[in-house]
Amino acid sequence: MLQDVMDTGESMVKILKSSKADDELRKVREKQQCFFERHLDTKKTITLVLNGVVQCEDEASQKLLDMEGQKSQAERELDSLEQELLQCTARSQNMDSELQFLQRELESLRDSEQELQTLQQEVDDDTTEVIPSAIYVAQLYHKVTKIKWEYDTEPHVLRGVHYGADLATPINIDTSVRSRCSVSDELWNFVSTEW
Repeated sequence: MLQDVMDTGESMVKILKSSKADDELRKVREKQQCFFERHLDTKKTITLVLNGVVQCEDEASQKLLDMEGQKSQAERELDSLEQELLQCTARSQNMDSELQFLQRELESLRDSEQELQTLQQEVDDDTTEVIPSAIYVAQLYHKVTKIKWEYDTEPHVLRGVHYGADLATPINIDTSVRSRCSVSDELWNFVSTEW
């Protein structure tokens, strides 16, 4: 039986040699080797491409993070500038209001100066005529104190009206029951000290 197996093996070898299977096998091995080498080259190329893609993604991610940081910084600076602008606008409005107030005060002082100059001119013009000193003093007191006196009262009663900035206040003082200092203090309290 062993002989039969040997004979069969030799026959197969002869058939294989005669059928050129060895050449075919070598060709298949060469093709397989070529395919394997091509596969390795392709694998290396794909690895390089993937490494390049990963590197590009890393760089793009870093740039994006940097840009996000710059954007956040720019937004913080913009918020800060907006706050500063609001503060400057508020200060500007306050200064505008103060300026308008001061302009009104200046205009009021100019009007008062004009009134005083007019009064001085009237006094200068009237000094050529005889003006009783009591009337002149009363007119001067009225300009300074804004109090209009009633002259037809009893001798010991002071009666009149103080015309303040907001309202008129009646005055009725009995000088027989109060000291001259107390009466003077009460009257001076009507005079505004703001200029």
